[in-house]
Amino acid sequence: MTFTLRRPAARCVLFDRENRIFLISAEDPIDPYKPDWWEIPGGGMGWNEESGHAALRELHEETGIPNVEMGPCVWVQQTDYTFAGYHFESDDRIHIAWCDGGEYDPQGLEALEAAAFKGAKWWTLDELLASQEPTVPVRLREFLPDLVAGKIPDEPIDITPSREEGGRFS
Repeated sequence: MTFTLRRPAARCVLFDRENRIFLISAEDPIDPYKPDWWEIPGGGMGWNEESGHAALRELHEETGIPNVEMGPCVWVQQTDYTFAGYHFESDDRIHIAWCDGGEYDPQGLEALEAAAFKGAKWWTLDELLASQEPTVPVRLREFLPDLVAGKIPDEPIDITPSREEGGRFS
């Protein structure tokens, strides 16, 4: 029997002033056959927690980067994936944010995050588009160029991956 965790989540596309995006390198600590990936910071929302607040909290916990200007929710997605032996059904609200840069210095990782996170780095759009490494969100490369160009949608865009794309390499 597989346990399913259904949750709302808040994530963040974090840019520095040079329009580089911050991504965390991760692996599944339970499944050595799953490929490593690069992900935007984020995680589960608390009861009645507003998504922008949750995204800022998660950003601080997972990166430690200070002085972040949180922007609007730009994307939403529903994902279905397995991580660390748990099955997740996640309803994500993904915000945009900006900062002056910073070093990876997590301030409150949960045990599974500490086991999964391998490091982080700032990526230019060209570096990310040239890379073949998996990303979370799965469709990050498809929708990121508009954000880099300053095209912030009036309403969040649904970037839910197709069944073939999977939620997070399930």
